Amino acid sequence: MWVVVPAHQEAARIGDTLVALAAQTDRDFTLVVVDNASTDATADTVRRFARRAPFPVHVLSEPEKGVGCAVDTGFRYAIERGATLLARTDADCLPHPGWTGAARAALERGAGLVCGRIDARRDEHGPAGRAAFRTLVRVAAFFGRIRPAHRLRHGYLAPYRMHAGNNMAVTAELYQRVGGMPRRPSPTDRLFLNRVRRHTTAIVHARGMVV
Repeated sequence: MWVVVPAHQEAARIGDTLVALAAQTDRDFTLVVVDNASTDATADTVRRFARRAPFPVHVLSEPEKGVGCAVDTGFRYAIERGATLLARTDADCLPHPGWTGAARAALERGAGLVCGRIDARRDEHGPAGRAAFRTLVRVAAFFGRIRPAHRLRHGYLAPYRMHAGNNMAVTAELYQRVGGMPRRPSPTDRLFLNRVRRHTTAIVHARGMVV
């Protein structure tokens, strides 16, 4: 398993993300942080962490701005080096300790794409803010399901269910088969999900995969 984290101007927050990854109960993975044209100390922060990290850490530079570009570069770099399972979170996110373990378990049980639950950070939002965040997620998921372009009659094999790109895992085989993460245009996460929906029904939600 390789974990990919795209990062743009995240020197102030990526340290917490790295600490959360180091606290995983399953640390049998390699981390790739893709510095997406940052002009701050994002890459330096990751390199300092790499000296004491409990897993191998690679730092890439992707000069073409855009999260799709950074994710695709990171995933393809990992696959070229033997990755068979891929997971992704973002540089402002805090994966719960069981995140990588839940991702691995779901993929090894036969899922092609797996996503989990996202919640607002407790260190940035109070109870009202977190409630508002959950409401927005539910509203976005509802409109995604009823959107005419997402319906099965358009050639999709699986029903639409919103999957957040900052909390996802996919097999390398499926990633390559669908053509990878779109580098353009946005929203790349939704476009990637729809690519996957045209190829497989093996899309699952893992309750233990929390970011």
